[in-house]
Amino acid sequence: MAVDVTDATFETEVMVRSHQVPVIVDLWAPWCGPCKTLGPILEKATDATMGQVVLAKVNVDENPQISQAFQVQSIPAVFIMKDGKVLDSFVGAQPEHVVLQIVQSLLPDPSGAKNSRTSCRWRRKQSSGCAGACTTSRRRCLCVG
Repeated sequence: MAVDVTDATFETEVMVRSHQVPVIVDLWAPWCGPCKTLGPILEKATDATMGQVVLAKVNVDENPQISQAFQVQSIPAVFIMKDGKVLDSFVGAQPEHVVLQIVQSLLPDPSGAKNSRTSCRWRRKQSSGCAGACTTSRRRCLCVG
């Protein structure tokens, strides 16, 4: 489930909702190539959870207060929120299998047992080459290594 979030709706759509389900905040811009790659992957992965994980999409050009609050310098920037707090984050486009792993780690344990994975302590291994991040200050894509 994806929702477009604005500076005005962030409190309700992200902070309050994160007390009910994990919320993945995707900070993006229409001019950002890596954002165009990552966005559909995030949407597909969160849609598959049938509302158990929510995707909040934030256009940084139209909602500067949110990107300032997260101190975003490059996009796409993704923050995972639970209980009103940031559990984890990453910058740059990620492969689909990595995004699926992240989203799955946020799902409740089907047995009802306490899921230690909801703390989402995964860390992406740095690979050689371009991480696919765009600087928001210059509106251009660059490789960060």
